[in-house]
Amino acid sequence: MGTAARVVVLPQKPGALEVQELTLPDPGPTQVVVKQYASGVCHSQLHQMHRERNSPIILGHEATGIILKKGSAVTHVDEGDIVLVTWVPRAARDAADLPVRATLEVTGGTAQSENVFTWADHTLCDEQYVVKTDANIKKDVTSIIGCAVMTGAGAVINTAGVKAGESVAIFGVGGVGLSAVVGARMAGASPIIAIDLDDAKLEFAKRFGATHTINAGREDAVAVIHAMTAREGEYTITRQLVSGADYAFDCIGLRQTMEQIAPACRTCHFGEHVGGTAVLVGVPSTPVELNAIDILINEKQFRGSIGGSCAPDRDFPTFLQWHADGHLPLEEMVTERYSIEQINEATTALEEGKISGRAILEF
Repeated sequence: MGTAARVVVLPQKPGALEVQELTLPDPGPTQVVVKQYASGVCHSQLHQMHRERNSPIILGHEATGIILKKGSAVTHVDEGDIVLVTWVPRAARDAADLPVRATLEVTGGTAQSENVFTWADHTLCDEQYVVKTDANIKKDVTSIIGCAVMTGAGAVINTAGVKAGESVAIFGVGGVGLSAVVGARMAGASPIIAIDLDDAKLEFAKRFGATHTINAGREDAVAVIHAMTAREGEYTITRQLVSGADYAFDCIGLRQTMEQIAPACRTCHFGEHVGGTAVLVGVPSTPVELNAIDILINEKQFRGSIGGSCAPDRDFPTFLQWHADGHLPLEEMVTERYSIEQINEATTALEEGKISGRAILEF
């Protein structure tokens, strides 16, 4: 017997998101049905909404919920367990098979999830996408751990491996960028430089651990970063004073920011240490051009970080502990709350830059 659900559906033809009354099929052997408390609203879904599509789409990829049903092969969770839903396999190394995508019959055709769908009061997903948690966690704000937190904080602690005393520049301080700021603070980075176009967002970032801020609409962010990170007595192969951030993170994915992070990185002290590392975190929407000479002579790196290089089974308990200890103030990071009926309002506000932190849907 299926499960009644209210699901946000993106029609095949351009138009508004629709909330449809559907019946979820019973879970297959490796699937679970989750009644959801809240889901994050992420920029990644905006990219999906703007792409051409051949069928309707079901959206969302981070949530907190409770297991209602489980398949015969599911062993790590039981009915009644509180879980975090994410789009990254919780323990890919241990999985015998690829996770199963959910397929739903919706008005307008057949829709298949991209790993998971969480813009729904109930969801059906593979067991690889749910992580069991303590039953006493906050069931609303923890919903953003499954993408925003793991993507931002994970990029710092996993992809980059930032160490105490290393300098960090973070371009874009929305929900992912703020999580990167928290990750940098927990790693002991110094300075932690937040870059954005919005003064209110920059001031907000200080509450999460940013030690310096730059409004890139008024200042040359790259030049300011180099000015504040100069290293006396260290010189490049071209006899210039070494400067720049040890790590620069682009949490936006626009062409301008993608082309700023490598120049913002520390230059090479020839024969002593290589240059800094630029980390692309935001989903890119355009091609990018890099200065190959700068990367060559300063021995810089440009690398990507998908989902913060996270293994959810390993990393989610850490993020939940940060929250419990007051180091990850999710209640402050979640700045807007919407009902499922307000999904179009939520996505419009996100696209127009009106969400200072992270928005969530509450069911």
